[in-house]
Amino acid sequence: MAPPLAVDVDGTLTRPDGSLDPRSFDALREWPAPVVVATGKAFPFPVALCEFAGIPVNVVAENGGVVHVRAADEVVFNGDPEAATAVAEAYREAGHDLGWGAVDTVNRWRETELAVARERPLAPLERAAAAHGLEVVDTGYAYHVKSPAVDKAAGLETAAASLDRDPAAFVAVGDSENDVPAFGAVERAYAVANADDAATAAADVVTEEAFADGFLEALDRIRADG
Repeated sequence: MAPPLAVDVDGTLTRPDGSLDPRSFDALREWPAPVVVATGKAFPFPVALCEFAGIPVNVVAENGGVVHVRAADEVVFNGDPEAATAVAEAYREAGHDLGWGAVDTVNRWRETELAVARERPLAPLERAAAAHGLEVVDTGYAYHVKSPAVDKAAGLETAAASLDRDPAAFVAVGDSENDVPAFGAVERAYAVANADDAATAAADVVTEEAFADGFLEALDRIRADG
C-alpha cells in the first residue's frame, strides 16, 4: 500500500525555469494515497494547484503558517501576521523594499509571514525579524520571515490530524531548507538532486535526477520500496 505523500512545489514539481512540469499533475492525481502539498507560497497558490491537478485540496502553505484540508472544512492559522507586518514596515523604514514591485503578488494574499526577494539585503531583514521574535529562512527562492515555532512539520501535523493519519506514516519530497522540518517528521524523506545542502543532508534518499524529474524518480523509488 502506498504511503501518504507530502510534496513541495518550487524546485520539486517544477522545471529549472520555475514553471510547473505538467507531468507532475498526473503523478499527483494517480498517487493512491492522500497527498498534502506543502509550500512556502501564499495560501491561494497550493489551493489552485490542487484544483487544477484534480486532487483533494490538502495544503500546507506559508511554511506551515496556513493549513487547509477541505474535507475538514476549516482553515488553521499557525503564524503571527502582526509581527510579519511590523517587520515589513521596519525593513521599509530602513530604506529597503521587498523586491516584488508595486503590485506585490508574492505577499498580496500572504496571511502569516513575509516573503522578501533574495536580491534584497539580508542583514537588515534579519535584524528586523529578530526584533519582532521572528526568523528568516532562505528557501532558495525568497527570504521568508516567519515564527520560529511554525514550519512544514507543524503544518503537516495539523493536516495529518484532519486526514486521520500519523505524520510519521508520510513520505516527503522536497528540495530546500524549509523542507527539513518535514523531512524529520515523516517515515522517509527524498531530496531531489537540485536540493540545497540542508535538504540533502536531512534526506534519507537523494535522487539522481533534478527538479520534476527527481520527483518522478522519487515516486518510483517509493513504489519500489513498498
